[in-house]
Amino acid sequence: MPELPEVETVKRALEPALTGAKITSVQLRRKNLRFPFPKNFQRRLQGRRIAHISRRAKYLLITMTGGKVLVIHLGMSGRLTLSPPNKTGSKTKTHETLPGDPRHDHVVFHFEQGAFLTYNDPRRFGFMDLVHTDELSAHRLFHALGPEPLGNSFNARHLARMATGRKTDLKAFLLDQRTLAGLGNIYVCEALYRARLSPRRSASTLVTKRNTPAKRTDVLVPAIRDVLNEAIVAGGSSLKDFKKPDGALGYFQHAFDVYGREGRKCRRDTCNGTVARITQAGRSTFYCPRCQR
Repeated sequence: MPELPEVETVKRALEPALTGAKITSVQLRRKNLRFPFPKNFQRRLQGRRIAHISRRAKYLLITMTGGKVLVIHLGMSGRLTLSPPNKTGSKTKTHETLPGDPRHDHVVFHFEQGAFLTYNDPRRFGFMDLVHTDELSAHRLFHALGPEPLGNSFNARHLARMATGRKTDLKAFLLDQRTLAGLGNIYVCEALYRARLSPRRSASTLVTKRNTPAKRTDVLVPAIRDVLNEAIVAGGSSLKDFKKPDGALGYFQHAFDVYGREGRKCRRDTCNGTVARITQAGRSTFYCPRCQR
């Protein structure tokens, strides 16, 4: 599933190309994705201009003129591909000319001058919604989300406050979107490795008996920020389905310290451990049992 760095990569690619662009038509090739499309989805978008593009957690937010926000979640395998106008200005190019299986091209947004944005999703776990700008923060998808891990409101005090009295393991605590918005399995594994913290340890160990952040919490916060920022610079991680809107792959997967490296030697020169894989809450966790305590 695309996580925060992948969605941020998509956002940064689309923002300069589509801000100010007018949607001339929307083509739906099926009635639903994970959920049905909003009522009158095509008509409500036709003729709108894109005011700006942003991201919240793992959601792409495309704000339109007129106060509507197109919310896109890429699910497990969703991908947005941006096709610029032909150099000749011709509008004859179609989404069927894109690489990949066109049977999974479920939504096509057409813009002035012939550009189009295609949503491809083989597994159809993604979804789209239309929300009024004034109602976005109270919407069921967003009202309970924690702070952005790259924002100013994320710090050791926040983690300690959220971890107080929590007996759940640290991995599950960090994956809880009420704790932090946008963190996923890959980057939690990588951040915990950098912080030398075991995914098995109790979340409550982030707090001292005086209800202040433990020293390990002060280490974990920059580890989370650093791994996310580095992944964004690398264009995200392309494991199965993720590609940038121009079709290029991200390459942060080549820098993984633990994720997907079961049975391989720990990357730390001072550690002779071996990366292990365990299952937590039905998901694979990768870590080094020797240096992550």
